[in-house]
Amino acid sequence: MAKFDPEIVLEFYANAWPTEEGVRDMRLWVRGQWIPFGTDALSQFLGHPLILEEDHRCEFSQRRDQASGFDKEAIAKLLCIPGQDFARTAAGRRVWIMRTSMTTLTQIWMTLLLSNILPSDHNFDLPLPKCQMVYTILTRMTVHVARIIVDAIYLFAGTTPTRHPLDPERSNRALGFLALITGLCQFCGVLVIPSKVILPPITRVFIKKHCTPRQAKGDT
Repeated sequence: MAKFDPEIVLEFYANAWPTEEGVRDMRLWVRGQWIPFGTDALSQFLGHPLILEEDHRCEFSQRRDQASGFDKEAIAKLLCIPGQDFARTAAGRRVWIMRTSMTTLTQIWMTLLLSNILPSDHNFDLPLPKCQMVYTILTRMTVHVARIIVDAIYLFAGTTPTRHPLDPERSNRALGFLALITGLCQFCGVLVIPSKVILPPITRVFIKKHCTPRQAKGDT
């Protein structure tokens, strides 16, 4: 079962705090070693999952930045069980898909996404931008995973954490990319001691327990 080194992860994030506003330094110091975590460095560590020509972007990024890049009707049809759709605001704007409205395959990919690419403790629904990513994956469009992870790490590191409502000494959010950061630091020569278990793997038992659409009351 996958494990991570909590002390290494904490030191990584502590040293990732931007030292100067507007300057994006994509390397940091951990236990006497420089750890580069820019797109090229992370892509190399991940085994170059996507190779793009210079100045080219993945299909996900291209569509995301276009006003009409994603068809919400098509997303709902692919990600939802029959008869379900996005939750909407009072004005009718689609905002997220509830987990109870998702197909098993969507729930599996949501679990993978929220555990490894865009970490989040909130897994009861999937906001529209993350629905777009799952749709991209299921329709086999290209996604530059390394770049998305790098942006997420940088954003996370540069955001002042909120305090826990019941314990002011604690942060109200969980750290992300625990195994990835542990592995990246080890790859760069840092001695790591993985001691804490992460989430259980996505197995058939996990899928049956957590990713199977629940039958509505009254259905037979």
